[in-house]
Amino acid sequence: MSRIGKLPINVPTTVDVTNNNSVLTVKGKFGTLEREIPEIIGVEQTDGQLIVSLKKETRTNKALHGLYRTLINNMVIGVSEQFLITLLLQGVGYRASVQGKSLVLNLGFSHPVNIDILDGIDVEVVQNTTINIKACDKEQLGLFAAKVRSWRPPEPYKGKGILYKGEQILRKAGKSGK
Repeated sequence: MSRIGKLPINVPTTVDVTNNNSVLTVKGKFGTLEREIPEIIGVEQTDGQLIVSLKKETRTNKALHGLYRTLINNMVIGVSEQFLITLLLQGVGYRASVQGKSLVLNLGFSHPVNIDILDGIDVEVVQNTTINIKACDKEQLGLFAAKVRSWRPPEPYKGKGILYKGEQILRKAGKSGK
């Protein structure tokens, strides 16, 4: 068995988990998530805990065991608490704002960058340079944050760009005079 896969998943009382025809549905106060579970993996609910088990142990099945246990755990955490990613804009004149269902970024280009906000994702801009992104689906949240960051990844000479909160940029010396 996988070490991660055999750990039980604690389910809060506010979260409802149902398993119909290998489709696992998790409902909570922040939304509903669904994921298709392979036939080799069984999910049982007992006393406020989910236990993910394997029907046949092979090397690839053990890897899937740990993967699906983590995916189910992220679903439970997402619908009960939500995930948060904070992006910081560092650079002269770099600003962000939310207009309707799109995020508008001024990143030193000759034009503002408009990024459509997907359903299920909440974007909040604090003081024009901090972007808080919340969602119950961790995968969708990470993809959206990477899409925003891809417009200006941090560069090593001046440290300008879009950074994750707490990220350290290794700085390079640049040119040195003779």
